[in-house]
Amino acid sequence: MLNNQRALTSGIGLALCKRLLAEDEELHLCLACRNMGKAEAVQADLLASHPKAQVTIVQVDVSNLQSVFQASKELKQRFQRLDYVYLNAGIILNPRLKIKEFFSGLFSRKMIHIFSTAEGLLTQDDNITADGLQEVFETNVFGHFILIQELEPLLCHPDRPSRLIWTSSCSALKSNFSLEDFQHSKGQEPYSSSKYATDLLSVALNRNFNQRGLYSSVVCPGAVMTNLTYGILPPFIWMLLVPVILLLRFFVNSFTMTPYNGAEVLLWLFQQKPESLNPLTKYHSATTGLGKNYINPQKMDVDEDTAEKFYQNLLALEKRIRATVQI
Repeated sequence: MLNNQRALTSGIGLALCKRLLAEDEELHLCLACRNMGKAEAVQADLLASHPKAQVTIVQVDVSNLQSVFQASKELKQRFQRLDYVYLNAGIILNPRLKIKEFFSGLFSRKMIHIFSTAEGLLTQDDNITADGLQEVFETNVFGHFILIQELEPLLCHPDRPSRLIWTSSCSALKSNFSLEDFQHSKGQEPYSSSKYATDLLSVALNRNFNQRGLYSSVVCPGAVMTNLTYGILPPFIWMLLVPVILLLRFFVNSFTMTPYNGAEVLLWLFQQKPESLNPLTKYHSATTGLGKNYINPQKMDVDEDTAEKFYQNLLALEKRIRATVQI
């Protein structure tokens, strides 16, 4: 099992590791992390609480394709197969809250929708990586795609299915994605675009790989207080908003708040048979106003033909990239 997160040492990735080991303490978890020092501390903590488990580490930065190729090579040397790959790296670069829209949203009839999806509330910057790609796109989508391509021999076994589980978002909006600009170089909402791209990619992967024993699912952990959200507003402002959010949770259940609650759907998918899942459904973590967790399946706003076209675009980009990146 490979758990890939840009900040595994905190947030939903760490909560998932703890919940998986509580479910089965004899699992072999391989933690894919950028910062080896922090990863080793997490490894020691997990092994101290679950001594029967196997917890190993591989260093990878999905915003750097050379790092992805190196990590893939190491994984193929260590393992003969991978049963689950959790793909939950994600960044929002320099998010800026639209103050006017924020306060007008507080007093509008669309308040619940606006605050559960952040639609129209944020703008973000983006950078170009050393690979010549948009950083949000490479980190949230393309780095993972290359990882999957490289690990295909470990994932495709018709006798026993393997699983890809992507962390998407409620903010994955069709209106922010364009096939003509799938890296979102011309827009101001690259995070939303990248998460919608994730949804499309999952659909296309199922279409192309189910017969080979590989299944893909997308999830939304809900609105969770992590380093990602603290980058939007300072922690003390979030603390002031907590009473409002807890009240809203009686009307909309996407405010999961804690990493533990947000990881609910990731653990739930671990327990499901892949053949029973709908490839056009996004599975959401949800928490009631009284704090009870449950799973909320929602049909994705995706078109299968668009998903296939996007997949072919990624294959073409991969071909160009492989000609320039030293493997």
